[in-house]
Amino acid sequence: MKDYYDTRAPEYDEWYLGVGRFASHERPGWRDAVEALERAVIALAPARTLDVACGTGFLTRHLRGPVTGLDQSDRMIEIAHGRMPSAEFVQADAIPLPFADDSFDRVFTGHFYGHLECTEREAFLAEARRVAPELIVVDSAVRPDHEREEVQERILNDGSAFAVYKRYFDGDELARELGGGTVLHASEWFVMVAAGALH
Repeated sequence: MKDYYDTRAPEYDEWYLGVGRFASHERPGWRDAVEALERAVIALAPARTLDVACGTGFLTRHLRGPVTGLDQSDRMIEIAHGRMPSAEFVQADAIPLPFADDSFDRVFTGHFYGHLECTEREAFLAEARRVAPELIVVDSAVRPDHEREEVQERILNDGSAFAVYKRYFDGDELARELGGGTVLHASEWFVMVAAGALH
Protein backbone atom coordinates (compact mmCIF):
# COMPACT_ATOMS: atom_id res chain seq x y z
CA MET A 1 0.00 0.00 0.00
CA LYS A 2 2.81 2.43 0.85
CA ASP A 3 4.55 1.81 -2.47
CA TYR A 4 1.25 2.20 -4.32
CA TYR A 5 0.41 5.62 -2.92
CA ASP A 6 3.94 6.94 -3.19
CA THR A 7 4.06 5.88 -6.84
CA ARG A 8 0.60 7.25 -7.46
CA ALA A 9 1.21 10.67 -5.89
CA PRO A 10 1.82 12.67 -9.12
CA GLU A 11 -1.39 11.32 -10.66
CA TYR A 12 -3.58 10.99 -7.55
CA ASP A 13 -5.74 14.05 -8.27
CA GLU A 14 -6.68 12.64 -11.67
CA TRP A 15 -9.19 10.43 -9.82
CA TYR A 16 -10.96 13.46 -8.35
CA LEU A 17 -10.67 15.55 -11.53
CA GLY A 18 -11.76 12.83 -13.95
CA VAL A 19 -8.73 13.14 -16.22
CA GLY A 20 -5.99 10.77 -17.38
CA ARG A 21 -7.05 7.14 -16.95
CA PHE A 22 -10.31 8.32 -15.38
CA ALA A 23 -11.42 10.44 -18.34
CA SER A 24 -13.05 7.44 -20.00
CA HIS A 25 -14.71 6.07 -16.85
CA GLU A 26 -18.50 6.19 -16.73
CA ARG A 27 -19.19 7.96 -13.43
CA PRO A 28 -22.61 9.64 -13.63
CA GLY A 29 -22.88 12.61 -11.28
CA TRP A 30 -19.22 12.38 -10.27
CA ARG A 31 -18.27 16.02 -10.77
CA ASP A 32 -21.31 17.26 -8.83
CA ALA A 33 -20.58 14.73 -6.09
CA VAL A 34 -16.97 15.90 -5.72
CA GLU A 35 -18.10 19.53 -5.53
CA ALA A 36 -20.76 18.66 -2.93
CA LEU A 37 -18.17 16.82 -0.85
CA GLU A 38 -15.84 19.82 -1.02
CA ARG A 39 -18.67 22.07 0.19
CA ALA A 40 -19.36 19.69 3.07
CA VAL A 41 -15.70 19.88 4.14
CA ILE A 42 -15.69 23.68 3.85
CA ALA A 43 -18.82 23.78 6.05
CA LEU A 44 -17.03 22.12 8.98
CA ALA A 45 -16.44 24.49 11.89
CA PRO A 46 -12.87 25.74 12.17
CA ALA A 47 -10.75 23.52 14.43
CA ARG A 48 -7.20 22.43 15.14
CA THR A 49 -7.27 19.54 12.71
CA LEU A 50 -4.97 16.63 11.98
CA ASP A 51 -5.62 15.26 8.49
CA VAL A 52 -4.42 11.65 8.53
CA ALA A 53 -3.32 10.31 5.14
CA CYS A 54 -3.74 13.79 3.68
CA GLY A 55 -2.38 12.72 0.30
CA THR A 56 -2.01 15.62 -2.10
CA GLY A 57 -4.13 17.88 0.11
CA PHE A 58 -7.08 17.82 -2.30
CA LEU A 59 -9.57 17.82 0.59
CA THR A 60 -7.16 19.17 3.21
CA ARG A 61 -7.13 22.59 1.55
CA HIS A 62 -10.82 23.02 2.41
CA LEU A 63 -10.38 22.48 6.16
CA ARG A 64 -10.68 25.70 8.17
CA GLY A 65 -8.50 26.50 11.16
CA PRO A 66 -4.93 25.37 11.89
CA VAL A 67 -4.22 22.20 9.90
CA THR A 68 -1.53 19.55 10.21
CA GLY A 69 -1.37 17.05 7.38
CA LEU A 70 0.16 13.62 7.90
CA ASP A 71 1.06 11.11 5.21
CA GLN A 72 3.55 8.26 4.88
CA SER A 73 4.52 9.38 1.36
CA ASP A 74 7.06 12.16 0.93
CA ARG A 75 5.84 12.63 -2.65
CA MET A 76 2.28 13.20 -1.42
CA ILE A 77 3.54 15.61 1.26
CA GLU A 78 5.51 17.58 -1.31
CA ILE A 79 2.39 18.13 -3.45
CA ALA A 80 0.22 18.96 -0.44
CA HIS A 81 2.75 21.46 0.89
CA GLY A 82 2.89 23.17 -2.49
CA ARG A 83 -0.88 23.46 -2.39
CA MET A 84 -0.97 24.70 1.23
CA PRO A 85 2.38 26.38 2.04
CA SER A 86 1.13 27.77 5.37
CA ALA A 87 0.02 24.39 6.74
CA GLU A 88 2.23 22.01 8.69
CA PHE A 89 2.97 18.59 7.21
CA VAL A 90 4.48 15.53 8.82
CA GLN A 91 5.75 12.42 7.04
CA ALA A 92 4.89 9.46 9.25
CA ASP A 93 2.72 6.39 9.58
CA ALA A 94 -0.79 6.72 11.01
CA ILE A 95 -0.42 3.87 13.47
CA PRO A 96 0.77 4.99 15.92
CA LEU A 97 0.22 8.71 15.42
CA PRO A 98 3.35 10.70 16.36
CA PHE A 99 1.50 13.21 18.55
CA ALA A 100 0.77 13.61 22.24
CA ASP A 101 -2.66 12.97 23.72
CA ASP A 102 -5.25 15.67 22.95
CA SER A 103 -2.98 17.52 20.52
CA PHE A 104 -5.91 18.42 18.23
CA ASP A 105 -9.61 19.23 18.27
CA ARG A 106 -10.35 16.96 15.32
CA VAL A 107 -8.89 14.11 13.31
CA PHE A 108 -10.00 14.17 9.69
CA THR A 109 -9.25 11.42 7.19
CA GLY A 110 -10.29 11.02 3.57
CA HIS A 111 -10.22 7.69 1.72
CA PHE A 112 -7.90 6.08 4.27
CA TYR A 113 -10.20 4.26 6.69
CA GLY A 114 -11.63 2.13 3.87
CA HIS A 115 -8.17 0.66 3.21
CA LEU A 116 -7.68 -0.58 6.78
CA GLU A 117 -8.25 -4.18 7.68
CA CYS A 118 -9.87 -5.13 10.99
CA THR A 119 -6.94 -4.94 13.40
CA GLU A 120 -5.66 -1.79 11.69
CA ARG A 121 -9.08 -0.16 12.02
CA GLU A 122 -9.17 -0.83 15.75
CA ALA A 123 -5.67 0.55 16.22
CA PHE A 124 -6.38 3.65 14.13
CA LEU A 125 -9.61 4.45 15.99
CA ALA A 126 -7.80 4.15 19.31
CA GLU A 127 -5.07 6.51 18.08
CA ALA A 128 -7.58 9.01 16.65
CA ARG A 129 -9.49 9.08 19.96
CA ARG A 130 -6.23 9.55 21.83
CA VAL A 131 -5.16 12.68 19.97
CA ALA A 132 -8.55 14.40 19.47
CA PRO A 133 -12.15 14.26 20.77
CA GLU A 134 -13.66 14.28 17.27
CA LEU A 135 -13.08 12.08 14.23
CA ILE A 136 -14.40 12.77 10.73
CA VAL A 137 -14.14 10.03 8.12
CA VAL A 138 -14.68 10.59 4.38
CA ASP A 139 -14.82 7.51 2.21
CA SER A 140 -16.46 5.83 -0.76
CA ALA A 141 -20.18 5.06 -0.72
CA VAL A 142 -21.60 1.61 -1.37
CA ARG A 143 -21.73 1.03 -5.12
CA PRO A 144 -23.75 -1.51 -7.14
CA ASP A 145 -20.66 -2.34 -9.22
CA HIS A 146 -18.47 -3.19 -6.22
CA GLU A 147 -18.52 -5.59 -3.32
CA ARG A 148 -18.56 -3.87 0.05
CA GLU A 149 -15.13 -5.37 0.71
CA GLU A 150 -12.74 -6.40 -2.03
CA VAL A 151 -9.16 -6.54 -3.22
CA GLN A 152 -8.76 -4.44 -6.35
CA GLU A 153 -6.08 -4.42 -9.02
CA ARG A 154 -5.15 -0.80 -9.62
CA ILE A 155 -3.08 0.14 -12.66
CA LEU A 156 -1.16 3.41 -12.77
CA ASN A 157 -0.21 5.56 -15.73
CA ASP A 158 3.16 3.84 -16.06
CA GLY A 159 1.44 0.46 -16.33
CA SER A 160 2.46 -0.74 -12.86
CA ALA A 161 -0.22 -2.76 -11.03
CA PHE A 162 -0.97 -2.99 -7.32
CA ALA A 163 -3.37 -5.07 -5.24
CA VAL A 164 -5.34 -2.75 -2.93
CA TYR A 165 -7.77 -3.69 -0.15
CA LYS A 166 -10.90 -1.48 -0.28
CA ARG A 167 -14.22 -1.13 1.54
CA TYR A 168 -17.36 0.84 0.59
CA PHE A 169 -19.71 2.36 3.16
CA ASP A 170 -23.27 3.22 3.99
CA GLY A 171 -23.23 6.38 6.11
CA ASP A 172 -25.38 5.08 8.96
CA GLU A 173 -23.46 1.83 9.13
CA LEU A 174 -20.16 3.69 9.19
CA ALA A 175 -21.43 5.90 12.02
CA ARG A 176 -22.26 2.80 14.06
CA GLU A 177 -18.89 1.25 13.28
CA LEU A 178 -17.16 4.37 14.55
CA GLY A 179 -18.99 4.03 17.85
CA GLY A 180 -21.89 6.34 17.05
CA GLY A 181 -21.93 9.60 15.19
CA THR A 182 -23.57 11.82 12.62
CA VAL A 183 -23.71 11.47 8.85
CA LEU A 184 -22.64 14.90 7.62
CA HIS A 185 -22.76 14.12 3.92
CA ALA A 186 -23.92 11.27 1.73
CA SER A 187 -24.15 10.91 -2.04
CA GLU A 188 -24.01 8.03 -4.48
CA TRP A 189 -20.22 8.38 -4.45
CA PHE A 190 -19.14 9.59 -0.98
CA VAL A 191 -20.01 9.52 2.70
CA MET A 192 -18.73 11.77 5.49
CA VAL A 193 -19.33 10.81 9.11
CA ALA A 194 -18.42 12.63 12.34
CA ALA A 195 -17.94 10.65 15.55
CA GLY A 196 -16.64 11.33 19.04
CA ALA A 197 -17.24 13.50 22.04
CA LEU A 198 -18.72 16.36 20.02
CA HIS A 199 -21.44 14.15 18.46
